[in-house]
Formats: sequence, C-alpha cells, structure tokens
Amino acid sequence: MPQTAEHLTITRHGHVAELALDRPEAMNAVSTDLARQLAAACEELARDQDVRVTVLTSTHPKAFCVGADLKERNRFTDAELVRQRPTARAAYTGVLELPMPTIAAVHGYALGGGYELALACDLIVADPTAVVGLPEVSVGVIPGGGGTQLLPRRVGAARAAELVFSARRVAGAEALALGLVDRLAEEGQDRAEALELATAMAAHSPVGLRNAKRALRLGQGLDLRAGLEVEDAAWRATAFSGDRAEGVAAFNEKRAPKWPGE
Repeated sequence: MPQTAEHLTITRHGHVAELALDRPEAMNAVSTDLARQLAAACEELARDQDVRVTVLTSTHPKAFCVGADLKERNRFTDAELVRQRPTARAAYTGVLELPMPTIAAVHGYALGGGYELALACDLIVADPTAVVGLPEVSVGVIPGGGGTQLLPRRVGAARAAELVFSARRVAGAEALALGLVDRLAEEGQDRAEALELATAMAAHSPVGLRNAKRALRLGQGLDLRAGLEVEDAAWRATAFSGDRAEGVAAFNEKRAPKWPGE
C-alpha cells in the first residue's frame, strides 16, 4: 500500500522503495512544503533496513522537477528566504545521504534544483525527452542544492563550469554523451528501466550495498592512500557480517542467498 503525503508518494516494490515527486500543478517545483516532506521521507527511508535501493521518480508526464518554486520565492522577504534555506537544504541533503543505492528516473524537465535532486542520486536513468541543466545564474542566483559540487564530480571541473556559467539546457542524447545522465531508456521507459535496475541491485547483500556506497562516497576527493583506508574500513564492516557468511555459504551450496541484512 503506497504511503502518501501531499506532494510525495512512497511505494514499495519488494526491497525497492519508489519515492515519487507528486506536485503536478507546479511540475514538482520544490516549495517549502515539498522540501519538508522530501526531507522527512528520506529520514524514514534511511531508517528502514528493509529498503535496499531507492528510486526517485515523478508522476508528472512532462517533468521530473523544474527546480525551486520561484513563485513562492518571489513572495519571500530576505529574512524569510534566510529562514527557509535550512528546509531547502535538508531536502537535497536527505536524498544525497540516503545510505542505500539511489537511482533517479528522469523524463521531461529536470532543471536547477530538479536536476540537483537527480545529481544527489548515485545513478540517473533518463529518456529522450529529458532536458537537464543548472540555469540558476540566468535568474540571478547560483545552484544551491549541491550542483556546484556534484556536477564537477560527475563531469569534471571545466565541463561543469561551462554548463553552470552558460545556464544552458541539455537534451537527452547530448546529456548521455556528456555524462550528465548514465542511461538513456526508450521514451516513456525511464521509470520502468530504473525500477528494473534497482530490482537487480536489490537482489544483492544489503550490508554490502550500503557499505559499498559508503566507500564510494567517502573516498571521493581523497588521495589514493586515504581512499584505500576508507575502503578497508567498509570492507571490515562487511566481511564480518551475517551477509558475508550467508553469501559464501550460498555460493558453495549453489543456491540463492537469504540475506540476514546484518
């Protein structure tokens, strides 16, 4: 049974959680209420040991998310914008810090904060209708949901600078070629392909998945020696787990593992 909030829906597909943005009247623009609900949903998912992979999707047929709700922002005083900032940051950080692998399923517009939500995921599956970009400088702000840090980690400093400074929008095929997305599904199949990929991932050890993600994330930006220490700590946290014992036993007994998840 799906869990619903005003602007979000969580649906379980076995060990995969689908977190769907559902503010269709505004193409999922991130309002204060949506940001608050997204942060709360991520807190809930992070605590749920039964969730092995999370997929971030959209119920809108023409947009993943068009970014910050500029109509709401236009009504803010400077003081109100300052007060709202922690709420907005908590939404993006909530997605970024989910402990399990995450996949964004993108079609239509994923701009500004919308693309930053996708960037906060580990992988992005898009379809040919996808249009991604960080156009914030064209409206007098800068990316504030992690874009200036996540995009260069994905595509390199110079390419990220070109995209941020030009504010240009990039369509599906070019987005794949530039590394802005990771897979290009057939039109209308981004959600289905992301869920299929998530289901395949979720067949593996939940302890292994979470510790592999931890090693990948914490090792970014470190020199090789420090990164190998991060990997070693994650390996130790996995190697003496029930999942490791079950995985080795299942391999030797030629059967599917029954992961204890601990």
